Amino acid sequence: MPSRNRSNPLALAVLVTLHEKPMHPYEVATTLRQRHKHESVRLNYGSLYSVVASLEKRGMIAAQETEREGRLPERTIYRITDAGRTELRDWLTEMICEPTKEYPAFEAALSFLGALPPDTVVALLEQRELRLQLNVAQARASREVVEKMGLPRLFWVEGEFATLLVETELAYVRRLIKEIQDGTLEGVVWWRAVYQEDGSMGELPPFPFEGPGPTSTEETEQSEIGQ
Repeated sequence: MPSRNRSNPLALAVLVTLHEKPMHPYEVATTLRQRHKHESVRLNYGSLYSVVASLEKRGMIAAQETEREGRLPERTIYRITDAGRTELRDWLTEMICEPTKEYPAFEAALSFLGALPPDTVVALLEQRELRLQLNVAQARASREVVEKMGLPRLFWVEGEFATLLVETELAYVRRLIKEIQDGTLEGVVWWRAVYQEDGSMGELPPFPFEGPGPTSTEETEQSEIGQ
């Protein structure tokens, strides 16, 4: 049985598309773009052909035939195999039912807010707020279009979910801006005391709270990193 390799959702997208009918990679890409799946799965032609080669090597898909249109190069049409169908079902099942820890860039940035002066952070968050507002407006406009087209909700639930995430982030950013500005964010007094009026870092005042030490799991991971 081929080892599992489920780090790239594009491979799942290829399996789902070929589950409908055999296609050549260019048709797979065209189909995904027509259905706006590239908004949920990162898609470029270079990585697509690498994914197709990997799936074929693992026995998930197989070449069915080649075709040629005019003077265009030959194109290989691929079909999904029984192993590919099993992998599609198992992989999608796992993705739907098992929450996984992801590492969004914004979450990482939030964890290091103190490395910038509070007023600078507020200005940056206000820029993000404006961009998020634009994203929400665009998402709502797209939703109106698909609703007018009569496209069943089943086929755009991923867009609905993405819009909800953006709206939630927008609400959080607005609240965080307000809390920094009005001083209700715990730790903001210490944070402001760190920086001089010109925004440069001064002498560090005593940190107001030393949190609990690392868990046993974290200690193990840190030990492994240090080796």
